[in-house]
Amino acid sequence: MFYQVIDILGTIAFAVSGVLVAMEKRLDPFGVFIIAFVTAIGGGTLRDLLMGNTPVVWMRDATYLIVVIVAVIFAILFAPQLKYLRKSLLFFDTVGIGFFTLVGIEKGLEAGLLPVMCIALGTVTASFGGVIRDILCSEIPVIFRKEIYATACIFGGIFYFMLMTLGIPEKYGYIASIVAIITIRLLAVRFGIVLPNIYKKENN
Repeated sequence: MFYQVIDILGTIAFAVSGVLVAMEKRLDPFGVFIIAFVTAIGGGTLRDLLMGNTPVVWMRDATYLIVVIVAVIFAILFAPQLKYLRKSLLFFDTVGIGFFTLVGIEKGLEAGLLPVMCIALGTVTASFGGVIRDILCSEIPVIFRKEIYATACIFGGIFYFMLMTLGIPEKYGYIASIVAIITIRLLAVRFGIVLPNIYKKENN
């Protein structure tokens, strides 16, 4: 039950972030729903395909579709209020990667994968819904920029396995790791921390 709640909360967060991006692009209601849907289920779909879990989870369980629909309606109805929260897109996107990283890790553990593979799976689950969203909205995906995004997922995954090694109860490990991912991402944005630029500046 605890694991499912995390999955649902991540779905809601990413669906709302998809709505916010779509509305910034002034898409019609159908376009808003599509962007919200692919943002919320894109990473999980890729994860399931990589693991050979077909039909993918949202095709087996209608709960995810219902959650996305409700989240879209909520975000559209309260769009004026959300616009006053200047960082609302950042917030929902960050919460989404926090929850979905641990969802992906849990799926990897259930399949008996090595910790490094579980972390990779968690990063894929957390990041690729946003990648699809940004591509469809003609934006360079955040994961391909210098921002601390997928890196936060990786650090959070490593932190989770460290806690498990120390014998921390699983639920507390989940919560602590989610908080760590969200904190890393928000601090990176707040203080302008980015990955090193591998390209040398050209001399004029």
